[in-house]
Formats: sequence, structure tokens, C-alpha cells
Amino acid sequence: MALTLDAYRLLGRSGLRVSPLALGTATFGTEWGWGAERAEARKLFDRYVGLGGNLLDTADTYTDGSSERLLGEFAREERERLVLATKYSTMRRPGDPNSGGGHRKALFGSVEGSLRRLGTDYIDLLYLHVWDVRTPAEEVLRGLDDLVRQGKVLYVAISNTPAWQVSRMQAIADLRGWSPLVALQLEYSLIERTAERDLIPMARELGLGVVPYSPLGGGVLSGKYGPADLTATGAGIGDGTRRGHNLALGTLTERNLAVAGVVREVAADLGRTPAQVALAWTLRNPGVATTLIGARTPAQLEENLGALEVEFTAAQLARLDAASAIELGQPHALLAGDHVRRLITGGLRIETRG
Repeated sequence: MALTLDAYRLLGRSGLRVSPLALGTATFGTEWGWGAERAEARKLFDRYVGLGGNLLDTADTYTDGSSERLLGEFAREERERLVLATKYSTMRRPGDPNSGGGHRKALFGSVEGSLRRLGTDYIDLLYLHVWDVRTPAEEVLRGLDDLVRQGKVLYVAISNTPAWQVSRMQAIADLRGWSPLVALQLEYSLIERTAERDLIPMARELGLGVVPYSPLGGGVLSGKYGPADLTATGAGIGDGTRRGHNLALGTLTERNLAVAGVVREVAADLGRTPAQVALAWTLRNPGVATTLIGARTPAQLEENLGALEVEFTAAQLARLDAASAIELGQPHALLAGDHVRRLITGGLRIETRG
């Protein structure tokens, strides 16, 4: 059945209701050379919120702070009904080692800055943006819990962190009565499914709502690239273009273009765009609470929102899964084997949860 932005979902094991698509606002501001000017960003905000969307995602360093400032300005009149999510841990001042990282000083300094730029007294959802291997997990968790107790943050979450560390942190928070993590933001798409090995199953088990970013694989799944882009002369890796960026990241490959080709075929069958099919696919995963979309123009936003109306047949889902499947590796392959199940259950049929 088709979705709408006001078909709210619970975020992880919290009672917080969020839209199935979240609006990423890294495009608010032109400081990075490719974003939307204020008037255009306002159109994106108004359209998303006007349709019932309530989750808006930013970070303290997006577009050098303009993303938070513009979002705070636009959200002022409807602050109470909106869920504002921001992040901390990326460096805010070049040359200052304490302006980035997961530690307490960076956390409190970042949050105070975000509150000022957003023009609000509290942040609904605060993510640790990127895991800091130098800061103890207990320091991160205690700092986050202190902010919740002060009322400056309502819910805490994490992004770009190994599964073993997230699970350890969640256990520590539970045992010490600290604020639990309610969401896990990670890269997930038809060309990047490695999160299915450990991160997504862990999130479902421990009560974190999965929030995929880059669901279009850097634009590869939108159909904008072809085989010629792999061998084109002239501009290439490090040239400042989106194509060069994807080449540098290893996103633009023969394998990923083949997956994009199947996405195009399914889109044609459905009378939809490849981007809509790729976005809709992420929402099929039962661990996904909401998927992040990013748009620079109203037209791009409208196309992305059209993903809510996509309905797949079982055969279409099977084609997409087969084209994009990954090897789960060990111990997952071993545990999925029939011989292991027979060793454990003796061949008896046992229903599983979820």
C-alpha cells in the first residue's frame, strides 16, 4: 500500500513518531559550491512540511553552519510539531583539536552552537556523526545523557560506527540507566548492502531505528551514469565533479552500473523513475524507520517523494535482490546453512520472531 509523509513510524524503541522519508538539509546553503540559495531552500522546506513531513536532518558543520541557520529560521513558526535532528563530532575550527571528536568538550561546544544557529532551546535528536576511536564509549554516553537530563537534547543516536561498538554502547547505557541510542544512521542502498551483515540486524535486536543515507548511491542509482563514465577521458578522480567524487569513492563501478541497469528496468515496468525505485526499496527493509532524502531543487524533491507511491511485485523485488545481493561472509553463511540448522533443531520446524 502506498505511503504518505504523515504515515508516521516509531523511531527505534522510542515513542517518537517520524515520517517515512526524512528531509536532509545539507543542501541548505551554497558554501560548499552546489547547494540551494535561501529562497530555494525555503521552497524545499515548505513543500516537505506542508505534506506532513516532520523529520529534518542537519549537522553542525553542514554548509559551514548555514544549514542549521536556515533550518532554524524556517522551522521557527512550527517548531513544536517538527523533529529536528543534528549531529556532532566533525571538526568545527581548523587547527583546534578539541573542536572535533566524540569527547565531552566537543560535544557540549557543538550542541551550544547548534542551539544558537537553530534558534531553539532543545534538539529533538542528536547523533554522534562519526565514531572517534580515541574517546572512551563511557565518556560519549555520559555526555549525551547529561544533555538529555538538562533538557537540551531529547533523544540520542549514532552514525558511522562499527556494530560491535554500538552494541557495546547500548548495553552500557541500559546497565547504567543512561539514555539509550534510538537510531542508527548509515549508508544503505541497492549498491551498498554491507550493513545487512551486522549493523541492521544489530539495530533491530537492540531497538535502534535504521536511517539510511545516500539511498541513491551518490546518484548512480538515479540512472545518470553509464559505462562511458568509467573510461571517459579528461575529468576524472579528484576533478571536483560528482562523477570524479564517485570514482574516488569507488561508487562508480561496473558492478554498480549493472545494478543500476536492473533498477532502470524495474522502473520502466512500474512507470516510475529509477530514483523512486531505489528509494522505495530501502523502505521495504523492516529495520528501516525512515530514509534520508536530499534535494537541491523542488523538482528533485517531488521526484524523491514519489517513492512513497511505489509498490513492488514479489518478482520485481526478487530481481532487485538478485542483482544487488552481497556475500554475508562468516559466521552468517555458516549459520544460514541447512546442516547447521539440523544440528541445532534436529530438523524440527521452529518459527522465528519478526
